[in-house]
Amino acid sequence: MIQVERADFVSVPVSDLTRADEFYGQTLGLERNPNSSERWVEYELGNVTLALISPEAMGPDFEPRPNQMPIALRVADVAEARRKLEAAGVEFGHETIDSGVCHIAGFADPDGNALQLHRRYAPYRDGSLP
Repeated sequence: MIQVERADFVSVPVSDLTRADEFYGQTLGLERNPNSSERWVEYELGNVTLALISPEAMGPDFEPRPNQMPIALRVADVAEARRKLEAAGVEFGHETIDSGVCHIAGFADPDGNALQLHRRYAPYRDGSLP
């Protein structure tokens, strides 16, 4: 058995690194890792790093295919975050979902990678909250 220390990063395939960098940094307002380069761009989310994987970093034979399973971005208020993103031109695929334990609003980045705003409001069985 191996002993995994943590997840170092989650790969996000992109076709246009400049456009993706602008979306994740300016539109979403994520914190760019100061050690990122022009070819390898990373954004820090506190508990995980999103690495924008592009032809600039991987070579011209790299064919990015969008992630279909969403990266859930925890926000304090899904409705408010959604309003801000819609004002910035982000389109959402459907109405915000209330699952009975959390609010979820799905959207995609410019390359079609699935993302979602997420906030759990119901406590776990032991009464704790994430």
